[in-house]
Amino acid sequence: MKQYLDLCKLILEKGTKKEDRTGTGTISYFGTQTRYNLEEGFPLLTTKKIHIRSILHELLWFIKGDTNIKYLVENNVRIWNEWPFQSFKNSDDYNNETMADFVEKIKTDDAFAHKYGDLGPVYGKQWRDFNGFDQIKEAIETLKTNPTSRRIIVSAWNPPLIHKMALPPCHAFFQFYVNNNKLSCQLYQRSADVFLGVPFNIASYAFLTHMVAKVVGLEVGEFIHSTGDTHIYMNHLKQINEQLSRTPKKTPKLIIKRDVKNIDDFKFDDFEIVDYDPMPTIKGKVAI
Repeated sequence: MKQYLDLCKLILEKGTKKEDRTGTGTISYFGTQTRYNLEEGFPLLTTKKIHIRSILHELLWFIKGDTNIKYLVENNVRIWNEWPFQSFKNSDDYNNETMADFVEKIKTDDAFAHKYGDLGPVYGKQWRDFNGFDQIKEAIETLKTNPTSRRIIVSAWNPPLIHKMALPPCHAFFQFYVNNNKLSCQLYQRSADVFLGVPFNIASYAFLTHMVAKVVGLEVGEFIHSTGDTHIYMNHLKQINEQLSRTPKKTPKLIIKRDVKNIDDFKFDDFEIVDYDPMPTIKGKVAI
């Protein structure tokens, strides 16, 4: 994952300090593109340990079209908890509950989860029901019937509904491309948190590319990651520099253990990452 470290260096060398919505402050650079050859291995960072379980469960959650964190917290995935918790804290029902209390209520109380666990029409809703249109189904059908099409695009950016989302889509839209029987995917990400978010985004869309390739009977090609506001938060500088002091290890491999023919049939246990030997976790606080 030298490409990721090179991205970090680019931002530190050419980026500028910029204020942001969260009040944390960033070093920001506009417009990058990084390419990952999926034939050479699975693009999972080795300079820090990445929580694969969270990435996979979140992706399966997107594919289900789900927008409630109940599925995630039931599978011990915490990455979306902050936004609904903040909303709950601003409600009349809040009574000094901790995050742990909130998560437990989401798990055990369906009515509470329905009221406070939904994030609005975020990614999964747009992927599977964009104003009544199933974009994932259409993309897969087009790959099967017209793989040379230049219109195989899935968008999570639905302007009239942005204000209803807990967080407007950062990874806004992606396009599939077929050449020499290989499936490639390019993602455009409007806002890229390089320390916390980007490693997850790379792995998530690499998983998705493998899944779609399996369903439509293609090999994998490249994942191309194009980013807009590409930034390192000021409170992540120490963590980024620690990663830059580490030498990347061998890229792991992904094995899909079943011959899945329908995108909706994938399960968590269908995936195995082999030869993943990362360096220790580096923690950082999410900016909300």
